[in-house]
Amino acid sequence: MSSDSQRPRRQRSAHASLAAHGEPWVWLTAGALALAIGMIVGLLAFIAARGAATFWPVPLELVELRDGRRVLGEISGREDDPGSGVARRLLRTANFELTGSHFEWVDDAAVGGTSLPEWATAVERLEGGRFHGLPTRLLHGAEVVAEGPAEVWIAYEAAHPEARRRWRQALRIDKVERGELQRELRAARLAVVQARLDHGAGSAAETRAEGDAAEVVARVNAAEAALDARAAALRDHNAGWAVEFETADGRAVPIPLDGIVRAWQPNRLSLGAKIRVYLGRWAEFLTDDPREANSAGGVFPAIFGTIAMTLIMALLVAPFGVLAALYLREYAGRGPVTTAVRVAINNLAGVPSIVYGAFGLGFFCYGLGAGIDELFFKASLVADSQPTFGTGGLLWASLTLALLTLPVVIVATEEALAAVPNSMREGSYACGAGKWQTIRRIVLPRALPGIMTGLILAMARGAGEVAPLMLVGVKKLALDLPIDGTFPFVHAEREFMHLAYLIYDVGFQSPNAQAARPMVFTITFLLVAIIALLNVAAIRIRSRLRRRFVAQQF
Repeated sequence: MSSDSQRPRRQRSAHASLAAHGEPWVWLTAGALALAIGMIVGLLAFIAARGAATFWPVPLELVELRDGRRVLGEISGREDDPGSGVARRLLRTANFELTGSHFEWVDDAAVGGTSLPEWATAVERLEGGRFHGLPTRLLHGAEVVAEGPAEVWIAYEAAHPEARRRWRQALRIDKVERGELQRELRAARLAVVQARLDHGAGSAAETRAEGDAAEVVARVNAAEAALDARAAALRDHNAGWAVEFETADGRAVPIPLDGIVRAWQPNRLSLGAKIRVYLGRWAEFLTDDPREANSAGGVFPAIFGTIAMTLIMALLVAPFGVLAALYLREYAGRGPVTTAVRVAINNLAGVPSIVYGAFGLGFFCYGLGAGIDELFFKASLVADSQPTFGTGGLLWASLTLALLTLPVVIVATEEALAAVPNSMREGSYACGAGKWQTIRRIVLPRALPGIMTGLILAMARGAGEVAPLMLVGVKKLALDLPIDGTFPFVHAEREFMHLAYLIYDVGFQSPNAQAARPMVFTITFLLVAIIALLNVAAIRIRSRLRRRFVAQQF
């Protein structure tokens, strides 16, 4: 036995410094990880708390000032001035058409007293924003149907659902049924123009198309007359119904019954009633169209546009990214050209997104889209003189973001392909398989989890981009969905709304910035939740793929 084997192992000295054994680096790396996780969790918790609390019904406080004025509103914030020692509160007073402002700062020293009126009512209107007051009368023309807060509120709860139902029916007539008639009329007119272009003016084909168009015009006119009668009957039934409210300064303000989206009395609500109001406001936010310059109402068109664009982008970027990575890793030889391509891909990942937007606007919209209009939609251009694909739309936005996220998918796919052991490739070749058979049956299945990782990163980045979308298709307000029940069902040329752009618009372009601030957190919370759901779905697919091939992996 050698002397080295008999030598006792050197024990760690209890008096040695931590630096001598590397422990400071362990603590440093662990602390950096904990700090990063804490920052991420704190940010998400802050957004979730501020966003989720936006729709909770807040009590309405009646503030009586020492100068005799009375203000009714929600307390939205408090502020203390350390220098002067003056404390003040921010009240959301609403009633913009009467006061000229939505919010008012009130010094605590100027407050003579406060109370919580039992019948104080918060009203969300179709136009004019929020309104605060006390119900005094329910009117039908000159007739007083109910008087007094209790009687008015009971009568309002009985009459309001039917009034809103009639309003929605009239809106559907104007938006959906009239739209279908106009599309039918436009198609008939385009057929006349197309016949003139194909067969010449005065041809038999043009004469037949004009006769068919005349029949369509007559039928559309008759249908529109019937729609006019139905819409007028619905609106006449709602006409004259109004709820009269008394403001804090004593003014009486009638509000049309069908113009009230929702009303609640927060000082009288039980916990269960507050939850119902809260859930109802969330349901409206998720399913309704925006109003009041996007600072009120819902964001359903933006939700739909965000999900549609992200999924189409993923469908476009996945095949191109995988094919490019396959060629670079499995087929291309090692040389200066391949090296230059890889360097270019890595550089493209760092190009500012607005550059991609400018490229998409110039190449897709003004180049490719204008060419499509000129070749295939001449009849449309002659009829209404408006480009179809020559402007921004869902398709061009998806293609632009696919280019933006393409380097991410290529790099991730290359790394996944490189992680497949060469022994598996060699075993496949030894069994007589060809190059493509080996890639399709051996390499790609085992690289799919890594490819899905790249696609997840691409979806997360693409869903949150704003700058390129401002140039290639996103709009402040676009209520017509790019995918609907009207043939051809997918309208890739339509402009659309996007949650990330909506955050910018509401936060920085809204005329009522103070009231829009809670909506910014709510939309941000919703965008993060949608991206998380899309990523969770992709991660579940990746996990299934990984479990399927884990037995063959080294």
